[in-house]
Amino acid sequence: GNLKVTGPKGSTVVFGDGSGEPVHMHIKTKHAERAISFDPMLAVPEAYMDGELDILEGGVLGVMRIAFQNMGSGGIDATWSKAIEGLRHAFRRLQQINTASRSRRNVQRHYDLSGDLYRLFLDDDMQYSCAYFEQPDMTLDEAQAAKKRHIAAKLRLKAGQTVLDIGSGWGGLGLYLAKAFDVDVQGVTLSTEQHGVATDRAHVQGLQFDLKDYRSLNERFDRIVSVGMFEHVGVNHYRTFFDKSATLLKPDGVMLLHTIGRSGVPWATSAFVRKYI
Repeated sequence: GNLKVTGPKGSTVVFGDGSGEPVHMHIKTKHAERAISFDPMLAVPEAYMDGELDILEGGVLGVMRIAFQNMGSGGIDATWSKAIEGLRHAFRRLQQINTASRSRRNVQRHYDLSGDLYRLFLDDDMQYSCAYFEQPDMTLDEAQAAKKRHIAAKLRLKAGQTVLDIGSGWGGLGLYLAKAFDVDVQGVTLSTEQHGVATDRAHVQGLQFDLKDYRSLNERFDRIVSVGMFEHVGVNHYRTFFDKSATLLKPDGVMLLHTIGRSGVPWATSAFVRKYI
């Protein structure tokens, strides 16, 4: 790559073989310099957010491109930072102990922000999970609509069936399924803000969205769908999630689970993602 780093005293160091688009970062404070030397994967984005680091050339994408291209290639990332990430991996199961009360706190911290914030970058239906771009020139709204159609097709819905939406968010998927397929949808979420928005939207169609943990439910459903919620369950609670889902699903029922996975071995989530996302 082609990276230049200017320190707080004004001296500049050049890294890489000179190939690719140039990237130039300016570390403005000694505090940021120390933090980056200790834990760059967390400290670089924090310093950028706090105004202690400027990207003079190449932009954020350029910095990220160089970081990913050089992961595991040696230097700080392969020694000190690798040890830090190893400790994070060792303790990740402790961090993923999600009791009912802890689950609610985690959800409130992430989702109980104003819906106006999420409307700035989500589609009109407020789908907070990856879209399905059947065609590369689709808009975000079109791709999210395609995602909902794809989910519905896999659920093989029939009019009059009962559907449980675990982690129903702002209600968009449940509202779509109810309107398009004449099914009875019940959604559950732990976010007060999401529940309020979903309930306001649901009044139009007479749907039910509940502010409760899925583990407290006792009814049985023809279909269960869960999109973008399983990431919050935690490894220690996978068995609980699937056992409970099995008891909530009728013997001839269908469940669809949509989640983010990885093709490699399990590892700790990025420190920045875990702290801020």
